[in-house]
Amino acid sequence: MNTRLTVIFATAAIGAASMASAASGDLTIPMTLVDAKGVGKPVGQVVVSKSKYGLVFTPDLKGLAPGVHGFHVHENGSCAPKTVDGKVEAAGAAGDHYDPLKSGVHGSAWGTGHRGDLPALYVDASGNASQPVLAPRLKMNELKGKALMVHQGGDNHADSPEKAGGGGERVVCGVAGATT
Repeated sequence: MNTRLTVIFATAAIGAASMASAASGDLTIPMTLVDAKGVGKPVGQVVVSKSKYGLVFTPDLKGLAPGVHGFHVHENGSCAPKTVDGKVEAAGAAGDHYDPLKSGVHGSAWGTGHRGDLPALYVDASGNASQPVLAPRLKMNELKGKALMVHQGGDNHADSPEKAGGGGERVVCGVAGATT
């Protein structure tokens, strides 16, 4: 096969794959580093897709600190810093975890607490996150205009001994449905 035909077939295959992804209703959320000064460099994306068990969040993130990180949907669609209790907080404008039923309880993705509570995000020794997580209670239409957040450090999915799972600072953020 000549080079020109190979390029045409490859282009057609990529186009078909892109259309299939769009037709399936997947949502791609670009993710960037955040700190108290604002939004920083891009670190990848998270693709959200529907499954019969709920939403699947598939990260493709690079350059993060290795280990387990808190991972949540937040109520507001902003990654901007905000002064909270007299201190500038990275991505503070994203607000609290998404909690449409006003449960006021931090828990697991399967519990009765915040619907924005997701399973922890695992970052490998090379700083990459690619392991999908499942959110069985969330629906795709709930994500538009919400922030997706990665917190430094783990998450015990409880309000004890520390509020909101004891996760650390907000380090990576993206807004679902945002245009760049």
